[in-house]
Amino acid sequence: MVLSSCSLTWISPSFSPKLNLPHSNHLPRNTATSSSNNTAFCSLETISTGESHCQRRPLLLGVGALTANLQLTDLVFAQEKPDRYQAFVDYEDGYSYVYPREWKEFDFLAHDSAFKDKVLQLQNVRVRFIPTEKKDIRDLGPLEEVVYYLVKHRYAAPNQRPTINAMEERTIDGKHYYTFEYILTSPNYASGSFATIAIGNGRYYTLIVGANERRWKRVRDELKVVAESFRLLDI
Repeated sequence: MVLSSCSLTWISPSFSPKLNLPHSNHLPRNTATSSSNNTAFCSLETISTGESHCQRRPLLLGVGALTANLQLTDLVFAQEKPDRYQAFVDYEDGYSYVYPREWKEFDFLAHDSAFKDKVLQLQNVRVRFIPTEKKDIRDLGPLEEVVYYLVKHRYAAPNQRPTINAMEERTIDGKHYYTFEYILTSPNYASGSFATIAIGNGRYYTLIVGANERRWKRVRDELKVVAESFRLLDI
């Protein structure tokens, strides 16, 4: 089902705040500055200390009638998305993003949501968050300092060599996002990833989407769409 320029009305009393929706071709603009049915649990590494654990409730969609009256500009995406993408919207936890339509949902330890390629399971996206008293991602520090710290000291294991390829700050609907590309190389394995981090709703969110480094050049642009689609929703 393709929804365009509408807003969801649930007639049934059974409502799930986590939805998988078709892609949108009517999406708000953003500004950017560059510098080069499952259960899961959620927590997140961050510059500040602390962890949160939450259990996702199953996705319940199939009771009652759905009226296609959905204002997709309220679903928070930054640019037009190709038909092969699907939207994931979590009204309860306050975020949304898109992922390749052929990917399937799976449980990723300590994450609130996750999707992976049906064949290449190391090609996946996942989101997690923790509470924070900070109000904006800029409160963590300048883009370059934050990205360098995270990649070198949080994302890279002791036996991995991190390489930061690009980083970008974007402002969308008054909210700020840091998105960056990095490679982690170890003696026997290497991976490429994009990460988007943001703060809102009293939470520090991280989305990471990645693949085996051997496939990175082939899928990089596709996965960049996922990273740049992440949006905060007010809750």
